[in-house]
Amino acid sequence: MMRPLLGEEEALAAAEAVRSGWVAQGPRVREFEEAFAASVGAHHGVAVSSCTTGLHLAVHLLGIGAGDEVVVPSLSFIATANAVRYTGATPVFADVEVGTGNLSASTVEPVLTDRTRAVMVVHQAGVPADVDAIKALCEPRGIAVIEDAACAAGSTYKGKPVGTNATIAAWSFHPRKLLTTGEGGMVTVDDAEWATRLKRLREHGMSVSAADRHHGGSAVIEQYLETAFNYRMTDIQAAVGLVQLSKLDAIIARRRELAARYQELLEDVETVRDPEYGTTNYQSFWVWLPEGVNRQEVLAGLAERGVSARRGIMASHLEPAYEGHPAADLPVTEAFTNRTLILPLFHDMTESEQDTVVSALSETLHAQRLTVRG
Repeated sequence: MMRPLLGEEEALAAAEAVRSGWVAQGPRVREFEEAFAASVGAHHGVAVSSCTTGLHLAVHLLGIGAGDEVVVPSLSFIATANAVRYTGATPVFADVEVGTGNLSASTVEPVLTDRTRAVMVVHQAGVPADVDAIKALCEPRGIAVIEDAACAAGSTYKGKPVGTNATIAAWSFHPRKLLTTGEGGMVTVDDAEWATRLKRLREHGMSVSAADRHHGGSAVIEQYLETAFNYRMTDIQAAVGLVQLSKLDAIIARRRELAARYQELLEDVETVRDPEYGTTNYQSFWVWLPEGVNRQEVLAGLAERGVSARRGIMASHLEPAYEGHPAADLPVTEAFTNRTLILPLFHDMTESEQDTVVSALSETLHAQRLTVRG
């Protein structure tokens, strides 16, 4: 499905961090924060242990808690909704657009209530959401917009990197993402005071970080200013992240090249594509199966032919963890999760491997005596 583009440069960077003797959150984390924030057009970056913890910090930072509601897509990895639950607030599921798999102003508006404090917009699988339209709906009502940009590093929105002008955005560096540190994440903001507090919240609420105490040159006794968390990134991870960041443009260019070839070869299949207002990094390449196709049989057929594929993006409201959780009708979400599958796509994929995937999919659909519809 996905192979991280990791090599000798990352190994040497990690080894150098180990040899330095400073392996916890330190100077490499700070360098990575600054470099990543600049790459997505944000003023400040705050490195964290995962995108999930970043989303949790974002909701916590906004003072959202019990009795409050946060609108989220059900069509997302379950961490999106879980991050709201961590604060005691209630995730409210909204439907998505069929073309992008993302929330839109028209899908969000019907589920807003007087208890809505925020909308968490996911740039699903790297496809940029129309954030400006959602902000135009929410901000006059005093509703914050949080961007779950877990998959979106390198995607663009209206000619600028996703994350530019974001109120607050959270990013993932999991191995399935284009830029990976093994595990890890980042929160980006433009507000300097928010950045300062986020850095405190990720490190037990300490008034002075361990790295700053060490390099300060004088004895400093820290204070613990509020109840907070241990959501730090290590310098080893940041060292890898810096190397990965230098490769990101090349990774995206190659993935977009491969995605275009998939679209050409699968011209009779509905696939993920760029929206009219931006470009996707093709973190995942999904296809819609024709109505009536048994997806499990397609996945099994692909596996028999040596192709690893996955079901489409999950729908959180259908998972046992959210059994009994109130949800409006989500027809597009349920169609998405039931009728799509994700094909292999990775940087060093060859045309021959792509041909194998396309052939396996065609053979599997033919074996079910179905024709692919456009």
